[in-house]
Amino acid sequence: MPTFTVHEPPLRKNESVASPERFVFVRDGFHFWAFLLPPLWFLFRRLWVALILYVIVSVALEFGMSWAKVPSGWRIVVELMLGIVIGLEAATIQRWTLQRRKWKTLGFVVAEDAELAERRFFGAWTPRGATPQGAPPPAEATPVYSAPVRRGPPSGSDVIGLFPEPGAGR
Repeated sequence: MPTFTVHEPPLRKNESVASPERFVFVRDGFHFWAFLLPPLWFLFRRLWVALILYVIVSVALEFGMSWAKVPSGWRIVVELMLGIVIGLEAATIQRWTLQRRKWKTLGFVVAEDAELAERRFFGAWTPRGATPQGAPPPAEATPVYSAPVRRGPPSGSDVIGLFPEPGAGR
């Protein structure tokens, strides 16, 4: 099942809490369009630095392979391998760009698709200071511990675990 990381944008002017509509959910895994058309995928996602780095690496690889007189079949293999790496690391590139732009990572959600990930995340997330006026703040859940079950008083031959009593019949 896919995993999504949730990112909160930096606050705008006159904003105390970031608007949930601006949150970004980044899916982990292989991105087919990033593999097939990396420059267009970078443009669509507005990953300008990654696009520039991709162009530089592609041009350098092509120049180096033409200088070394590498056969065209091997050039295709190298470009295909670069595309596979981009497809596999597309989510990491997108998270790196968001982090560089001062976005905060809030956590991750496991869901079938982005819509279900949003539902699960916002169902469990309450924005800071989002309690209605006059409503009491939500009580924090305190863990309830129960005493372990003990049958009889402790003895010197107690065994911890699911082992039979020493000297008892089987």
